Amino acid sequence: MKERLKTAALTLLVAVSLVQSYLLIYRLPGTGSVVVSSAGYVRTDEMGEQRSVEDTLYPDRMIIHMGEDKHTIFYPNSAFYKLIYARIQARDFAAFQPQPIAAQDWEKVAANNPGIELSFGAGLPVSLLQKTMKLTVDPTFQTADIKRIWIYTGKGEEKPRAFFFSANGQDVYEAKQLDLTVQDVLQHVAFGEEWTPYTPLKKHTLYIPSKPIVLSEAVLETNAFTSDQMQRNLFADPAVTRNIHEQDGSEIYTDSKRSLQIEDDGSWMTYTDPAAVPATLADATESVLSAVDFINQHGGWNGQYRAELSESSASSADSDLSVRFQQYYGSLPILGSGTVRYGYMNLILQQGTVSFYERSLLETPVDGKQGPQYKLVGGQELIDRIAKVEEVHGLKVQDLYPAYTPRMNGDTLRLVPGWVAKLSDGTNATFTN
Repeated sequence: MKERLKTAALTLLVAVSLVQSYLLIYRLPGTGSVVVSSAGYVRTDEMGEQRSVEDTLYPDRMIIHMGEDKHTIFYPNSAFYKLIYARIQARDFAAFQPQPIAAQDWEKVAANNPGIELSFGAGLPVSLLQKTMKLTVDPTFQTADIKRIWIYTGKGEEKPRAFFFSANGQDVYEAKQLDLTVQDVLQHVAFGEEWTPYTPLKKHTLYIPSKPIVLSEAVLETNAFTSDQMQRNLFADPAVTRNIHEQDGSEIYTDSKRSLQIEDDGSWMTYTDPAAVPATLADATESVLSAVDFINQHGGWNGQYRAELSESSASSADSDLSVRFQQYYGSLPILGSGTVRYGYMNLILQQGTVSFYERSLLETPVDGKQGPQYKLVGGQELIDRIAKVEEVHGLKVQDLYPAYTPRMNGDTLRLVPGWVAKLSDGTNATFTN
């Protein structure tokens, strides 16, 4: 009997000891939760906010065609943009029929027919679009990368038409079944009637506001994630990492495999993990999903971002795939540069494994103070400015949109509005007047 009691007591003591050890290691007050990801990274700090992939999938602009060659543009986060896009997301699109893009004169369609054109930059795979829109697809359409969606109603037609344009510039898919009515489309188009009118250029590939646009500078106070936070966040065992101070003022943390470089006075980080993976074709959808999960675990999100695949990545035949998350303030993107790197996160993935990750370490409030106003030129003055940019650079302007340029002033971040002209070689030219 005594032996049984001793055995029971000993078992109880061992169990209590194990529980106490667990609590001491994983639940010490003030240390926060410890989560080990499937990739072996340890998440020790609650840093930025969490996001789902759906939060990053939306058009970069919405062109409203009103007939009689009248047009306007809504940008993300504006009231009419959010209202129209939410209604489109709630509708069903099915029975996709492919046809050559030359089957219709799209310049005439834009000029003569009321409609809504959604732009998705370089394009998104259909499987990603399905996460933000209700699409019933077949195998032919499933493999497409969609750059634009155009919904319009023709004169005398009883129902609207919806076309999904491939990023390859050759194919377009018509959704033969959709539960939008002509009245739905006309109601959405009517929201643009009192908005700033835009004039089409270059066969409706560019749209120019007929008058100047007045935008205010935003002024944001900044904090920053520390290098220690990112080290603990990205290395499975921070205790075995070495810290190297470079002559240019940057810091490098490495565990002989992974490396974390902190630059720009602690405001920018670059992380590399050259893990060997099988050289199989990259899957864009899997890569974007993995990239969102990785950021959720390693730094989080500070503000609103939009997922972008490069033109080569959108239809990648490589084992690597690049994913960029473009940050927005209000309705406009923030385009950082070599002077001030801010406003984007870049990742390179190999079969869903992140091998490269760069981002700003600055933290800013969602809403800043309003700074001075800027008058962005419009009308003929803007047309002349575009011609001047093409002359100076010897390249064609393929896209034009307003954006913020970040500038640092001590611990204050200024977001200065201006026009961004995307040139035919992929570079940008920015100007305010």
